[in-house]
Amino acid sequence: MKQSTQFLIQRGDKLFSDRMPMLSLWQSIADQFYPERGSFTVSKSDGDEFAAHLMTGLPSMIRRDLANQISAMLRPRGKDWFEVEPADEELAEDQIIKGWCQDKSAVMRRAMYDIHSGFIRATKTADHDFCTFGQAVITVELDRLTNTLLYRPWHLRDVAWSENYAGMIDEVHHKMKLAARDVVKLFKNAHESVKKAAEKEPLKEIELRRIIVPYEDEKGSNRFSSQSYYVDVENEHELEAKPLVEHPYVIPRWQTVQSQYAHSPATVIGLPDARTLQAMTLTLFEAGEKAVNPPLIAYQEALRSDVNTWAGAVTYVDIDYDERQGEPVRPLFTDKGGLAFGMDMLEKMGDLLKEAFYLNKIMLPPVGDAMTATEVRIRTEEYVRAALPLFEPLETDYNGALCEKTWGILMREGAFGNLREEMPRQLQGREINFSFQTPLQAAQEREKAAAFQELAQLLAAGLQVDQKLVAEVDTRKAFRDAANAIVPHAEWIVPEEVSEQALQGQQEAQKMQELAAVAGQGMGLASQGLDLAKAVGETASAFQTTGAV
Repeated sequence: MKQSTQFLIQRGDKLFSDRMPMLSLWQSIADQFYPERGSFTVSKSDGDEFAAHLMTGLPSMIRRDLANQISAMLRPRGKDWFEVEPADEELAEDQIIKGWCQDKSAVMRRAMYDIHSGFIRATKTADHDFCTFGQAVITVELDRLTNTLLYRPWHLRDVAWSENYAGMIDEVHHKMKLAARDVVKLFKNAHESVKKAAEKEPLKEIELRRIIVPYEDEKGSNRFSSQSYYVDVENEHELEAKPLVEHPYVIPRWQTVQSQYAHSPATVIGLPDARTLQAMTLTLFEAGEKAVNPPLIAYQEALRSDVNTWAGAVTYVDIDYDERQGEPVRPLFTDKGGLAFGMDMLEKMGDLLKEAFYLNKIMLPPVGDAMTATEVRIRTEEYVRAALPLFEPLETDYNGALCEKTWGILMREGAFGNLREEMPRQLQGREINFSFQTPLQAAQEREKAAAFQELAQLLAAGLQVDQKLVAEVDTRKAFRDAANAIVPHAEWIVPEEVSEQALQGQQEAQKMQELAAVAGQGMGLASQGLDLAKAVGETASAFQTTGAV
C-alpha cells in the first residue's frame, strides 16, 4: 500500500528526533576512540586535525587493532571464508551437491571482490563502526547504472531505524545528499527545480531521504518484503517508489539493551578508562617537563636580571651577594621518583583498555609440545567461552546477512545459471545456509583433535587390560574427524570413498597373498606326496623283482 510523501517524512523526523541522545553518546565515544568519525553533533572539514584534543592515541590504536582483527580473522582475503551448503546435513555429504555448492561459492566470491563492487571498502568502514559504536550500516544492491553488485557503508548519523514485534529491523530512514546532476541522472521523476539546478549548478547538493518500510499488499502476496521510497525532502516530492524482494540494508548490532540501537561492550567499558588515560598522560607530560626543565627558586636581591633557563644561558648574580647565604638559584623540585610510578600506572591502564577490546582473548591459545591433550582441550574451551560474545553476532548478523543478500541478488540476476536445469534435483526447494571459517569455529573443531588424543590415551591404557576393547571404538572415523579439524587444506585428506576403496584393495591383496601362501603350501605337500608315491612304487617294484628271483 502506497504511503504519502509527507507522512513518510514525518515518520522519519520522529525517528531522528527520538535518536538525538544517542548522537551525544556516539560523539563522546568517537572523540576518544574514533576521532575521524566524530561528526555526530559537530561539523568537521577535511582539513581539521581530528585528534588535536587527545594527549595520547593509544585508545584509537586499540580500536584500530580490534577492527583490523575482525576483517583479518573473519574475512581473510587469501582463504575461502564462507561456503554455500544445504541446511540438510545429509544432503551436504553428497559429492554432487557439494561440488555444485563449491562452484556457486566461487561465483559469489568473484562477484563480491569485483573491483567495482566496493566490498572491501564497505566492510572495512563497517568493521570500525561496529567495534566502536556497536553497529554499522551497509547497503547491498545492484548499481543503478552498471547493473553490478554495489556495497556501500553509511554514517550512523544519517540513518535511523525501528524494529518490528520480533525485534528485527524493518523500517529504515536514511538522509543523504546528492548533486543535482546525479539526481536527474538517477531519477526520471526529478522535481523541476532540481532539473533547473542541474543545468545551472550541477554540483548543488539536494537533500534526499531513502525510506524502507514493510511491504503491504492487499492481495496478501508475499513476493516482496519491503517498499522503497526516494523522497526530495525540500520539495516534498516523491522521486521513486517500488517494491523490493528483500531489505537492502545490513545493520549488524553487537549488544542491544533497551532500544533498537546497540552498544559496543568494548567502548562502554573502555570510555572511562580512555578518559582517565588522557588525564594521566597529560599529568605525566607535565611531570616529565618539570623533571627535565624544573621550576626554579631564587633570591630576588641576589640577581641582576631574570633567570635565563635556555641552553647556554647565563644569569648574572649581584656582586655583593654572599655565597654563604646559599645558592642564588636552585631547582624547586628535585625528586623524580614519581615518574616511574606514573609510567607503570599508564601501562596498566593501557592493558585494561586492551582487555576491554578483547585483544587478549581473540587470539587462539598457543599449544605447546609439553601440554597434554586434556590441557589443550581445557584451554580451547576457555578461548571459546571468552571469544563467543564477539564472534557470535559477527557470524550471523554481519557475515551471514551480507552473504544471504548477495546470494539473493545473484540468483535473481541469473549469475548462477539456470537453476531449474543445473541445480541438483535433491537441492531444489531446499533451504541454503552459509558456513564460515572463523577462529571460533576453528577452536571448536580443535576440540575434536584434543578429544581424539585423550581417547587414544584411554584406549592404549585399556588395551593393556583387554585386547578386545579395540572393537569398541571406530578409530578410523575418530581419526578423520580429528584430522579434518587441524589440517589447513582439505585436499590433504583423502576422500572417504577413496579411502574405502584403497582399504578394500589392501584387504583383497592381503587375501590373495594368504591364498597364494596356502596354495604354495599345498603344492609343496603335493610334490612331497608325488615323491613319496614314486619311492613306494620303486620299493614295491624291487620287492617284486626279488620275489621273481
